[in-house]
This record gives sequence, C-alpha cells and structure tokens, in this order.
Amino acid sequence: MTEDKPPLFDRDRLLDWLAAAGLARTTLDHPPVFRVEEGVEIKAALPGAHTKNLFLKDKKGRPWLISAHQDTAIDLKRTPAAIGSDRLSFGPEALMWSTLGVRPGAVTALGLINDVDRQVTFVLDQRLWEADIVNFHPLTNTATTALDQAAFRGFLDRLGRTPLVIDFDALA
Repeated sequence: MTEDKPPLFDRDRLLDWLAAAGLARTTLDHPPVFRVEEGVEIKAALPGAHTKNLFLKDKKGRPWLISAHQDTAIDLKRTPAAIGSDRLSFGPEALMWSTLGVRPGAVTALGLINDVDRQVTFVLDQRLWEADIVNFHPLTNTATTALDQAAFRGFLDRLGRTPLVIDFDALA
C-alpha cells in the first residue's frame, strides 16, 4: 500500500467544508463500524437511509464507487451491464486511499471530495437518490453524517459530480 500523499480532506476538513458551503448536516460520533450489520443502535439514533458503499474496480482497473441503501442487494454479476462496465471486483486499499482518501470500513460517497482527478465513477442506488435523508461516514468509520437530499445534491453539485443512478432492485 502506498502512503505517498495524505488525502486533501480528512473528517474535520470535510465537515468544515460542508459548513462553509452552507450544507446542513448532523454528525454523530460512535465506536468504529466496519460492516452494515453493525451499529444497529447507532442507526436508530439517526433518521434516514443508511448506506453501504462498495469500492470496486473493473477489468481495466477503472475504479467505481457504488453507494446503496443498506439493505439493497448488489449483484456483482448483473451490475456491470447496468453501469456500462465489465467484470467488477473489490478495489485494492492503495487505490481506495489514493482516490477517496479512506480505508476499508470507511468507504463513503463523501470521499468523492478527495477524488480531484475524477478517477472514480460514482454509482448511486435510486433508493438513496429518492431518500429524504442519507447517512454516510465522514471519511472515518467512527462517525456518521446525515445530510438531507438538498444538502447531498448540493455536495455533489459543488464537486461537479453527477451520479449514475441505478435501480438495483430492478436488477435483482
């Protein structure tokens, strides 16, 4: 794994950036959470859609970030055709760090703030696109940040990112 350069944004800089951009958010600190199944009581304390985030790469090495509702099934055999990719596998930690500035367990759509070269293609579950509130780790798995849909879309707009919105339920 390469540690050449630290990410531009860490948790504190991200939260400051969101505040400076006028994007309302609520952040709850909690013990580390590594899997969707963990932290049931944490999720109960934050309303809205909770997420799972997959950092993947295709056969050509192109990185992909899929953010989905926590209970959406992601079929990695059917997904490539739906997103215009070829075979997908989990991306290496070094690529995750160099593009999103996060470690395994902390993968998040908010990591797109560190992808200044726009290497990562962002795929968003339609259920999240339609949710009133979405919850993501703020670049660390020791907190969860809730954004209403206007703030989440404002975040993406300020980054100049348009997600590829997919109805994963229709692929099942």
